[in-house]
Amino acid sequence: MLWSSCIAADPFVFYDFEVSYITASPLGVPQQVIAINNKFPGPTINSTTNNNVVINVRNKLDESLLLHWSGIQQRRSSWQDGLPGTNCPIPPKWNWTYQFQVKDQIGSFFYFPSLHFQRAAGGFGGFIINNRDIIPIPFGSPDGDITILIGDWYTRNHTALRKALDAGKDLGMPDGVLINGKGPYRYNDTLVPDGIDYETIDVHPGGKTYRLRVHNVGISTSLNFRIQSHNLLLAETEGSYTVQQNYTSLDIHVGQSYSFLLTTDQNASSDYYIVASARFVNESQWKRVTGVAILRYSNSKGKAAGPLPDPPQDEYDKTFSMNQARSIRWNVSASGARPNPQGSFRYGSINVTEIFVLKNKPPVTIDGKRRTTLSGISFVNPATPIRLADQFKVKGVYKLDFPSRPLTGPPKMETSVINGTFRGFMEVILQNNETKVQTYHLSGYAFFVVGMDYGEWSENSRGTYNKWDGIARSTTQVYPGAWTAILISLDNVGVWNLRTENLDSWYLGQETYIRVVNPE
Repeated sequence: MLWSSCIAADPFVFYDFEVSYITASPLGVPQQVIAINNKFPGPTINSTTNNNVVINVRNKLDESLLLHWSGIQQRRSSWQDGLPGTNCPIPPKWNWTYQFQVKDQIGSFFYFPSLHFQRAAGGFGGFIINNRDIIPIPFGSPDGDITILIGDWYTRNHTALRKALDAGKDLGMPDGVLINGKGPYRYNDTLVPDGIDYETIDVHPGGKTYRLRVHNVGISTSLNFRIQSHNLLLAETEGSYTVQQNYTSLDIHVGQSYSFLLTTDQNASSDYYIVASARFVNESQWKRVTGVAILRYSNSKGKAAGPLPDPPQDEYDKTFSMNQARSIRWNVSASGARPNPQGSFRYGSINVTEIFVLKNKPPVTIDGKRRTTLSGISFVNPATPIRLADQFKVKGVYKLDFPSRPLTGPPKMETSVINGTFRGFMEVILQNNETKVQTYHLSGYAFFVVGMDYGEWSENSRGTYNKWDGIARSTTQVYPGAWTAILISLDNVGVWNLRTENLDSWYLGQETYIRVVNPE
């Protein structure tokens, strides 16, 4: 059945993934990490629009495994999404073959293990979907294509982090930030111990252009990404070409992906720092939570030295990052995966058919356990995946009763799912009443980010919506004490995970699924 569902004319790409533990010391402390084919991070999957991607996964861990392809829309194949609501886990010593078509998509994505807090140990890698040759891209062909995975990191194993959460504790400050699985360059003898392996990105001088695909694959920390003495020309995010703008630095929140065009226009008097530093924290206390890699021109005259380039100086200005986020807009005239311009889908003129206000709060205690909630419900993963329960008509696995407004009574633990209408147009307001940034991801779709602001969302907030060139993406940030509004065209049948990407909050129940069924 799987083979016949793929379109025969479209090429296949094949990968074998052996997922196992290896010992690594990215921050100078030996620890158990999750490798793919003995590599940490895992290999980058390279595909082209409409390719059929086949990945045979062998699980050599001591616990069950699912791999999730974050941002891949799984058109009509939601059982390949690699989440507990859609797939049975792969038991230890077993293998399972994922097969899906990257239908009508382009862009920069990543994959990661979605069970048991395993992403905190690795198992992640990049996922590229190139344009077909017949579709023009809105910039010249780059001289190189470089994947950069950034993320906060703990020297404790993922099992120890999981136990801390199960015991009702916070994880505390991370031990550092990794760039492509490596620790920081020793830019400061006090903050960075000797002997740490760091990442070096090699480039050629003379005004060459490199496409950098940067993904925050971390646990819970928003990171500011910057390269000393260089501008970052934003070109794409999570499958949408953007209006091209230069940034000296950009905030990249957990689970988000961006493509920048970097031009080698400096004199290479020395190497340059690549920095990913923690945001929205007490920066003087979090100095060690900084990733530092090196950008090296082939004619470089020496090592990078001196202080790191400054992060945004906005400690008392909570609007800076939000205004930067609002400046990221859809390139309505560029072609995406198809020849017609992205903007030919005029989302701003479609009538909304259903509205959901989803609110998260600080953790609560339910039945003696510390849990996180969405609209007062802490999600419980079912023993039978929702997709299978539907297929085999198993009753009582989940409830199709997720509320359109937050519950007013005490919080509860439920397997409660949103009932989405096929071909409906859904407005979702994500209200963050927590003290830290939350990032939300929706499987199966690119949604339109049409508004964000501080305070409580109200009906009047719609007057501020961007109805023309709001970016289409799969992961959006919601600032503390603020809201973000998204619009979703529910044209993809399946069961789709809507979750916080903050791994600790997700693990404790801050998620749900949207079930979309074609009544015919």
